[in-house]
Formats: sequence, structure tokens, C-alpha cells
Amino acid sequence: MSDSVSDCPEQRSAVTDAEVEALVRGICFKTGPPRTLGVEVEWLVHELREPWLPVPPERLRKAYAALRSLPLRSALTVEPGGQLELSSAPAASLMECIGAVSADLDAVRAVLREMDIGISGIGHDPWNPPRRYLHEPRYDAMESYLDRTGPEGRSMMCSSASVQVCLDAGYEEPGPLGHGRRWWLAHHLGAVLLAAFANSPLSRGRPTGWRSTRQSFWAAMEPGRSSAPPLDGDPRVAWARHVMDAPVMCIRAEKGPWRVPTGMTFRDWARSADPPDHGDLDYHLTTLFPPIRPRGHLELRMIDAQPGDDGWIVPLAVTTALFDDPQAAETAYRTVKPLAERAGSQPAPCNELWIAATRDGLTDPELREAATACFAAAAEALPRLGATDEVRSAVARFTERYVARGRCPADDLLLQFHGKDTRSGGQDTRFHGKDIHT
Repeated sequence: MSDSVSDCPEQRSAVTDAEVEALVRGICFKTGPPRTLGVEVEWLVHELREPWLPVPPERLRKAYAALRSLPLRSALTVEPGGQLELSSAPAASLMECIGAVSADLDAVRAVLREMDIGISGIGHDPWNPPRRYLHEPRYDAMESYLDRTGPEGRSMMCSSASVQVCLDAGYEEPGPLGHGRRWWLAHHLGAVLLAAFANSPLSRGRPTGWRSTRQSFWAAMEPGRSSAPPLDGDPRVAWARHVMDAPVMCIRAEKGPWRVPTGMTFRDWARSADPPDHGDLDYHLTTLFPPIRPRGHLELRMIDAQPGDDGWIVPLAVTTALFDDPQAAETAYRTVKPLAERAGSQPAPCNELWIAATRDGLTDPELREAATACFAAAAEALPRLGATDEVRSAVARFTERYVARGRCPADDLLLQFHGKDTRSGGQDTRFHGKDIHT
């Protein structure tokens, strides 16, 4: 959502549709040995002592002004609904990434705590309707465009939070770390990660019927914007065609509101009398929201924000191990290969496999079996990636609490909603101490 592309058009240098396809093929899959990784962690922002209450805009502006003065190593950005996002710099190792983001989060929380503001890792706001905090031409146009097809777009913009893991595209050559294998794996293992880390079963104080309400909203948006391209071919060619045939969300303007076209693909625009330029292409790429987005690296976008101060570390560690350790990557590939038949020819996230992961989490027997094998492979790989005992223990605790029992964090929230969390030791089991039945 907070992609770093200028809102201001630069000097135009028009590109043809053939040039666009060549540019996309060249910039979206940059191959080489997997050497770096990154993570983007999003958080819902709320009153510290009453987390069901949003922070008023004026206090939120002061808080973000204070945060921008911090010497952070991560990029700090604000989502349309006021959600906070930290995006790590590319890191040379798992522990470098974890260390940098953890230090930044400690600094951010300390500042917010002084202002009586808290942040929570939940995939979708459990209580409040979408409220837009940022009023900028990009988000005005985005809201106008997405409103044409339903309310899901506003919820995605203003009420959702995720953990996005960013991995190198992989080697040009085939094999466990080849870019073709990693692209295919991401679209099938992605369903397993979605199911294991689903953490958004509530909206406006009620269960939605989905373990990941956040992902259900992504799937309900227009397929040309939120779905993956076909997997039966070269990833570069498939993605370039997908980019060209995707609808144009908006056309930037130096002054005034941005234009929101109807029924115009980027290919149509490139063949028009007033074709786009390189900046328009860069911007168009940021308006596509598939579950795996190639941006030179692979951006895995299906994981809900996680509970606890350090809950984001587990999906980062598990995902990195299953992609960057050759032995674990091979195990993950063999494990999820049978799931491909269930996915069929329909692209993610709208095929049967992804819908089951979104709705059922690890109560789905096949997804539970796959998650069990994949988490075991990740646990074996983490020492080879230099993971500390603390990180390995966090993965082990998550595995025991959720994966081994066919559960995901969403199930905790549902138990709290129904007041049946037997692990509370007799404490108040209402969600954050507030009776959300009222």
C-alpha cells in the first residue's frame, strides 16, 4: 500500500506496449544467488489502554511526527487508515533483519507509549469500520476506483495489517533455488503460510466466517488487480502480460484530483494517442496486489499481522528457511506439490486451495499435514541459517501451540470472542477486556 513512488509526474518519455513488456520482464525478476531478505510489518494503531478505540487524527499526526524524528534503520510509512508500517532494509541474513527491525520497533513503541498509543498485530481491525486517515490524491483515486466493485477495497486500505516477507527471486538456473521453482512454490506454499498464520476472524465485533478476513477481502477485489497470473509458463512472460492486461486504477496529475478511468487496461493506454511514460508504469505496478508480487525480489503478501510484540519473527523465520535453505526448499516443494491439484488452473487467491486456507486455516486436514511437514523442515534449517536459540524457540512454541493442534492465531481470537479461552487461568477472556458482544 505505501509503495515508494512519487505522487508527482516527472518529465514524460512515452513507452510503447512492447517496451513496457520488455521493461517488466527486466525489472521484476532479478536473478542471482539468494543473498538478501527483508520484511514489512504493519500494525493497527489504537489507544494504549482501550485498544478497541482508534486514535483521533490530530494525536496520530503528532505521534507520526515524533516517530519520523527517530534514527530508524527501517523505512517508516503510514497506511491510508493510519496503520503503521516498518519496512526493513535488505539484510544479508535472517538475524540481521530481525535485529534491525526489533530495535526499530522498540524505539517506536517507547515513543508511542509516552503518548498513550499502542500498536497491535491483527490482520484486520476487529471492531471499527474503515476510516481513512490519509487524504492524498493517490488514496482519493484508489478509494474512488475500489468503491466501484464493493466495500472490500476500503477495508483493505484502512483496516488491514500484514507481515510481508521479501525474498530474492533466485537463480536463473533450475533447481530448488531457481526463480521458476521459487515462483511456483510461493503460490502453493503461500496457501499453507496463509492458513498457519491466519489472524483476522472478526470484523465490526463479529466473526466473519473466515480465519483470515483480511485475505477474504483481497480475494473479493477485482481479479485483474489482486490475483496471480497463470503459472503454466515462464514467470517473466506471464507477469508482463498480467501487468499489461490489468486495469489502470488512476492517472496521476500535477494539480487537482487524479483521473480514474473506466475499463482501460495498461495495454490500452500504451496503444493510445497519449501513452504512459516510465513513471506511469512504475506507479501502475504499485497498484497491483497479488498474493506474491515480483518487484525484482518476491514479495509474499498473504500473511496476517501476528499477535505479540515479536510474533512477526516466526513467519519471517519459517518463510526464509523454506525458501533460502536448499534442503528445506526441496522438502517444501515435495510437500506442497500434491496441493497443486486442489488449486487447479484457477489463480491464487481465488482457487479452492486458497479459499480453504482463508476460511478454515489449519482445521483443513491437507493444509494441516502440509504445515506440519513444512514447519519441521524449517526448524531443521534454522540452525543452518544462523538463527539464535531465541528465534528457534519462538518457532517451536508456535508450532506446538498452533500447527501441531491444527490451529492458527485466529482460533485464539474466536475463543476469546466466545469467552471460552481455557488457557486464561480464570482471567477475563473477553477480547482485550472488552465485551465485543455489545
